[in-house]
Amino acid sequence: MTEVVTNTAPSVRDEAAEANTAAATAAAASGTEVRELVEVDELTAAALLFESIWQPGPGSQPVNSELLRAMVTAGNYVAGAFDGPRLLGACFGFFGRPAKAGLHSHIAGVLPAGLGRGLGFALKLHQRAWALEQGVPEISWTFDPLVRRNAHFNLTKLGARPEYYLPNFYGPMHDTINGGGDTDRIMAAWDLASPPVRAAALGEPARFDAVALRARGASTALAVGPGGRPVTGSADAPVVLVAVPPDIEALRRADPDQGRSWRVALREVLGGLMAEGAEVIGFDRAGFYVVAREQSS
Repeated sequence: MTEVVTNTAPSVRDEAAEANTAAATAAAASGTEVRELVEVDELTAAALLFESIWQPGPGSQPVNSELLRAMVTAGNYVAGAFDGPRLLGACFGFFGRPAKAGLHSHIAGVLPAGLGRGLGFALKLHQRAWALEQGVPEISWTFDPLVRRNAHFNLTKLGARPEYYLPNFYGPMHDTINGGGDTDRIMAAWDLASPPVRAAALGEPARFDAVALRARGASTALAVGPGGRPVTGSADAPVVLVAVPPDIEALRRADPDQGRSWRVALREVLGGLMAEGAEVIGFDRAGFYVVAREQSS
């Protein structure tokens, strides 16, 4: 008897179509039009938007319009979210090596007037659909692991997964967000057609509950202690919870020393676990990375 195996995985065309539908749904929910930026005036508006969010020092910009124009001309990705004529958010990425095997998303931002509407989600789903249409299977980007809302957005809302912990990746960045301190980053990988990412794009992401995990034996390797200071604990369990403060950006402004102590603590605990081969499998919205450790027999 001949066994017939049916391939139920979606084709590349089906993946792109599904991604475009999800992106259109997210854009409609945010009340914006998300589209690629090509013209010089649009690219200039995107560069100014990034500058207004990061507020770097005099004479400095996160990116400029000339660079964006060159990147678009070379076939890279720049897109914006518009509410009528007003640009409220933008996203910029470029191809890495080998050619078109992956897209690196360098910068994305939303103006205060656009927050709380799902613009960031709409921009990322547009980027995902664009990449799949290009035959690109993965997008990577870096984020500050101390910023709780970004960790939740990247790991839960989008379904991306951390690959590396990168100490002081960019060197000092003198802007209002980074504050001139060490720029530790996590490199996130977004496997665009994977089941977790597809589910997240449809509004059904995997979620974790730190309280329930702790009740089942998870240990807390880093917690928020009295006065908001970092407190280290045991990492001797198959599942480990690693906390970050509620608002590191406000903490850096109010108490720079404590902000630096959190940077050091997270680098040692989360960075140390990842260096040992532990895998970050999710993020609880209450502020904990969920880490699965390899257990020796």
